Amino acid sequence: MRRIRSRGTISAWNQPEPKPTMKRLAIVLTTAYIAFLVLFLSKCSRENGNVSMRLRDGSRYTGNLKDGLPNGEGNWVWSNGSQYVGDWLNGKRNGHGTYTYADGHKYSGEFIDGKFNGKGTYTSPDGTKYEGEFRDNVFNGQGTLTFSDGRRYFGQFKNGEPNGQGTKTWPDGSIYVGQFRDGTMDGTGKMTYPDGKVEDGLWKGGAFQGPALPLSG
Repeated sequence: MRRIRSRGTISAWNQPEPKPTMKRLAIVLTTAYIAFLVLFLSKCSRENGNVSMRLRDGSRYTGNLKDGLPNGEGNWVWSNGSQYVGDWLNGKRNGHGTYTYADGHKYSGEFIDGKFNGKGTYTSPDGTKYEGEFRDNVFNGQGTLTFSDGRRYFGQFKNGEPNGQGTKTWPDGSIYVGQFRDGTMDGTGKMTYPDGKVEDGLWKGGAFQGPALPLSG
């Protein structure tokens, strides 16, 4: 394994992921392939094979390079302690990998063009866990979100929030089955409480509005 030290400016492919939030996991990272060539032309544009590289900020890359860019399996460790282990394609995270943040947040799953895309699992240090589909770093599609206090939602997600049809359960045994909008019960749905009470009808902003009106016909 060759060890090389880059003399260039830190490139886009070694930037850590932004800190995730529940509303949106991360701000979309935009990178240009030409930036890779310009920033690393002086030292590693012709590097190929398995290498160990350290940049000026203390970040390290260990893995395969092709034409000066990470390709194949590789491990990038940022100076703040964040780390990505997985597949690369032309300098971007592509394929399957695990991104671990310095504070303990972790994503493991599929990447496309450096972003969380496809199926994956995202966990927080407090025990909150999401398993399901991602699009551009955000919960989108079918998934299951389990909170540290025992609450659980499984169903449709859009823009990082429960949207569409889903089911939410509480530790006390309460269960809601119905429609959600921006993370709250909104639309038609049915809530069943531990004591047997049922609220079946229209919901707005998480509050029960009353029975649904029958369709006129």
